[in-house]
Amino acid sequence: MFHPHRENHLVERIGWLRAAVLGANDGIISTASLVVGVAAAATAPSEIIVAGVAGMIAGAMSMAAGEYVSVSSQADTERADLARERRELAADPRGEEEELAQIYVGRGLAPALAREVAVQLMAHDALEAHARDELGITATAAARPVQAALASAATFTTGAIVPILAAIASPASMVVPVVFAVSIALLALLGALGARAGGASLLKPTLRVALWGALAMAVTAGIGALIGKAV
Repeated sequence: MFHPHRENHLVERIGWLRAAVLGANDGIISTASLVVGVAAAATAPSEIIVAGVAGMIAGAMSMAAGEYVSVSSQADTERADLARERRELAADPRGEEEELAQIYVGRGLAPALAREVAVQLMAHDALEAHARDELGITATAAARPVQAALASAATFTTGAIVPILAAIASPASMVVPVVFAVSIALLALLGALGARAGGASLLKPTLRVALWGALAMAVTAGIGALIGKAV
């Protein structure tokens, strides 16, 4: 006897995982780069911390706003597409049925079977069938602006607090190397965790995140040092 079971597919994590990884990466890289750049300019420890905290707050708000606007635009497009599809279904159901059948033929079904599948799916929920198979809109991949904004802001703040705490705990003369080392280690860990959660191999994502983070901090530290000497 067949026993139905729940399968947890990794694709179900794409929405929140993308926002979470992006937010945390940005939080670490941008805040660590800011702290390292300010510290390289030989600024007082208190000013380094103030700069880091200000960068964390501004970055979290920017991430939330940007993610909300971006995903809202996606949601608006999805709603417009669904509204148009609803009108087409009302105006020409037979034509929409044939369109759906041809989609299934293109995916490998025999024409007769494709039409039967199209008929049954449209009888069950015509809009859902066309949204999924014609437009590529599913519940899993649907745009959720508020969720994406909150996830980005929260993970940005979580990532940003680490280089700030590292700077607070470091002797004034060691802020740059300590923040650099701690941030790279955390970026590598985050890259590995994100890859594991997404079911990808660990090496490439880990190296990619760590190398880009190191480059960002190195460039910012160099610019900070030059500016510090100039002023």
